[in-house]
Formats: sequence, structure tokens, C-alpha cells
Amino acid sequence: MKGFYTILLLIVSNVFMTFAWYGHLKMKQEYSWFAALPLIGVIAFSWAIAFFEYKLSKIPMRK
Repeated sequence: MKGFYTILLLIVSNVFMTFAWYGHLKMKQEYSWFAALPLIGVIAFSWAIAFFEYKLSKIPMRK
């Protein structure tokens, strides 16, 4: 059963990242402020989104 969950999570993650990539391309075309960001700005923006997703999902941190 553990293997099933692993495969399911990989599929969901792949679908999510595909939509995120297409969203990034669309956002770059529609918003001039986003297109003007340097690479470090785009990286910081994407890391901020991932950080808040991680915090909102309430995944416990391992120690």
C-alpha cells in the first residue's frame, strides 16, 4: 500500500508542477511587472510560493 501512495503522490506532484509551469508562462505574458523581474526575482517568487504552501499544508518537520 505504501508503494501505491508513493506513485500517487508522484503523479499528483507532476500534474501540479505542469500546471505551475504553464501558469508561470501565462503570468509572464500577461503581467509586465513579472516579465521585468530578473532571474533571482523569479526564483525568490517561486520559493515564496513553495514556502507558504509548505506551511499551509501543516506537514510536520522532522527532527
